[in-house]
Amino acid sequence: MQLTETALNEAETQPGPFEPAELTVVLPTYNESANVPLIVEKLDAVLAGIRWEAIFVDDNSPDGTAEVAKEIARRDPRVRCIKRVGRRGLSGACVEGMLASSAPFVAVMDADLQHDESLLPRMLGLLRADEADLVVASRFVEGGTVGEGLSATRAWGSGVANGLARTLLGVELSDPMSGFFAIRREKVDEVAPKLSSQGFKIMLDIAASAKGALRVRELPFVFRERLHGESKLDTLVTMEYLGLLVSKLTRDLVSVRFLMFGLVGASGVVVHLTSLRAGLVAMPFDYSQLLATFVAMTWNFFLNNHLTYRDRRLRGFAAVKGLISFYIVCSVGVIANVGVADWIYGMDSSWWLAGTAGAAMGAVWNYAASSVLTWRKT
Repeated sequence: MQLTETALNEAETQPGPFEPAELTVVLPTYNESANVPLIVEKLDAVLAGIRWEAIFVDDNSPDGTAEVAKEIARRDPRVRCIKRVGRRGLSGACVEGMLASSAPFVAVMDADLQHDESLLPRMLGLLRADEADLVVASRFVEGGTVGEGLSATRAWGSGVANGLARTLLGVELSDPMSGFFAIRREKVDEVAPKLSSQGFKIMLDIAASAKGALRVRELPFVFRERLHGESKLDTLVTMEYLGLLVSKLTRDLVSVRFLMFGLVGASGVVVHLTSLRAGLVAMPFDYSQLLATFVAMTWNFFLNNHLTYRDRRLRGFAAVKGLISFYIVCSVGVIANVGVADWIYGMDSSWWLAGTAGAAMGAVWNYAASSVLTWRKT
C-alpha cells in the first residue's frame, strides 16, 4: 500500500502526461482518416501551454479512421479514440465523447478542418473566467461567415433551420445549427439525460434542453472548405432535424425515431392506395388489397431500414430476416388496429375517432415491436 501511495504522489508531481486535462476536444468522425493527423497537429499548435486532450469518437469508419487515431494515441497520450460498433449518429457520438471526459471544460468540433481551431483558446478563456456556460462559434454574428464551406443551397437551408429553431424552440442564438462549441462539463452531465442520440445538431439539443438556464456567449468564425473526405450531411438529416424540433416542442414526449417511423408510415399509406388502385385493374378487391398491403409493408421496411433505423441498418441476409419479422409485426399491428377501432366504435359510434384510435394503436405497436424484434440493438 505504501508503494502505491508513493507512486501516486510522484505521479502527481510529474509534469506533462500526469497532469489532468483542463480541456477535452471531442471530435466525432466517420471516414476522416486523412484529417485525423492534421487536426491533431493543429490542436497541438493552437493549444500550446494548455493541458488538453482529444477524444475521437468514430462510428466504425470503413476507411480505418479509428486505427489512425489509435496509432497516434500510442505515441501521444493526449489522444484517445472511442470506436463505436453497431451504432451511428453525430449527436450520439458527441454525447459519448463529452461524457467520457473528466476535464472541467469540453469542446466539440468537426474533424474535417472546416471549424477554426484557433478559436479554442478564446472559448476556453470565457469559460475559465466564468463569463459563460456555453460558448458557441457562430457564422452569423459580426465577423463570422459561412465562407466557402457551404454551397448556396446548404447555406440557405441552414438559415431556414436557424429561423425555425429560434421561432419554435425560443433558442436565442444567431447560429443554433453550429456544431462548434465549448461548454462546462458539469452542464453536460446535467442535461445529458434529456439529449437525443439521433440527429446531427447536438448543440441545438443542449440549448433547447437547458431551457434558458445556460449563460451563452457567441464568437464569430469563418466556416472553411473541407479538405479531405465527404460531408456527413445528406437529405435524411433534414427529416432528423425536423424530428428534433417536434421532439423538443413536445418536451421529449415523442422521440425523434418515433416521429420518423410515423412519417414513413404516412408515406406507406400513399403507396398502399396507389398499389390498390393499380391492382384493381386486373384483380378483385380482396386480392388487390392483400397485394397492396404487402407492397406497403415492404416499402415501409426498406425506408425505415434506410432512415429511421439507419444506425441499426440491416444488410444482406439479416435484411431478409428483418423483412419477414416486419411482416409478422405489422400483421399483428393490423389486428390491434381493428380490435381497438371496433371497441371504440361500439361505445361511441364515431367512425373518425374509432379509426384514428385504431391507427394510433397499430402505429405504436408496430414501432415498439419492430424496435425489439426487427431492428433490435446488438
